[in-house]
Amino acid sequence: MNRFVLGHLFIILLSAFLAMPVAAAEPVKIGVTLGLTGKYAEMSDMQMKGFRLWERDVNNRDGILGRQVRIIIYDDKSNPSTARSIYEHIISADKADFVFGPYSSEITEAILPVTEKHAYPVLISGASADRLWQKGYANAFGIYTPASKYTMGFFEMMVINGLKDVAIIHADDSFSTNVAEGSKKWAERFGLRVVLYEGVKKGAPNLDEAAKKAKASAAHIVIVCGHFDEAVNMRLALKRIGWHPKAYFASVGPVMQAFHDRLKSDAEHVFSSSQWEHHGGLLPHGCHEFYHSYIQIYKGEPSYHAATAYAAGQILESAIKKSGSFDKNKIRDLLSAMDAITIIGRYGVDRAGMQIKHFNFIIQWQKGKKELVWPEELRTAKPIFK
Repeated sequence: MNRFVLGHLFIILLSAFLAMPVAAAEPVKIGVTLGLTGKYAEMSDMQMKGFRLWERDVNNRDGILGRQVRIIIYDDKSNPSTARSIYEHIISADKADFVFGPYSSEITEAILPVTEKHAYPVLISGASADRLWQKGYANAFGIYTPASKYTMGFFEMMVINGLKDVAIIHADDSFSTNVAEGSKKWAERFGLRVVLYEGVKKGAPNLDEAAKKAKASAAHIVIVCGHFDEAVNMRLALKRIGWHPKAYFASVGPVMQAFHDRLKSDAEHVFSSSQWEHHGGLLPHGCHEFYHSYIQIYKGEPSYHAATAYAAGQILESAIKKSGSFDKNKIRDLLSAMDAITIIGRYGVDRAGMQIKHFNFIIQWQKGKKELVWPEELRTAKPIFK
């Protein structure tokens, strides 16, 4: 066979080879559970939408290192033991490349032994109880400001406005107790007087007795440490007993539009802390785009729960790109040392993995709108006290 024939045959074979379909790279699989039903449904739905929005955006940018991203989301029914079993499945059966943390501190606490056993780094975008970082886990990285610091800015406002006596009421889960313990500590450091420190059963629908104790204490300030239900139920209890303190603060619930939708005019003047607000004055790159995309797709405004889920994706994406690989050990080391900016602000953790570079805003409902009232240099309205 002469050289011409051989060359012609080579060109034919090469053309056939190049025409063959190239197998696409396997997607990067990221597993997570959320309480899409049960007591954490409101916040978990927000988180799911935030994850899906980041998934869409990163895939529109051709994925990460040439691989598309697929987020596998399961409903843990707001149940810690269910979540623990599902994370075992995500790692062992789904063979996920990475995992995000679930919503709530109690569920996150339940799954961390699983992720630690398998040496999976976890970006915790839905939990902030301090105790999560007090157990020596090497793979747990926080995004929220720790629970014990939720009320710092609020107390600064109280001192400036001459309010002194504080009643602290808390649910009995780990997040709520950490918020309460931190509130007691910071109140005393700010020179305020804690006149009531009362625990209630998580999920209790009627909080009238705790409300009556707060009234009897003659507190200027009532702080409710819990989630959505506690924030709503205590506000209704105060209404039923016909008393309202000069300032009412509740964690988590009041940052959501659903809080105002549920309470309507009774949501007026309620304070809360927020991990992120769109009208925060200093808006990191991508914040506007996230906000408007969310509204366009989901026909409602995002709470910080959606924004922190999106931020978790940004942080993981950045760590993978910096490492140039999907190696979990390299990603863990980067998450330990990274200083990054996301749509919610700055990310950076201490040696235990606890967030130390992000800070909360304080919001208040005024005339049917969430206003930013602290820090003063970023506020959109002055705080109102009854």
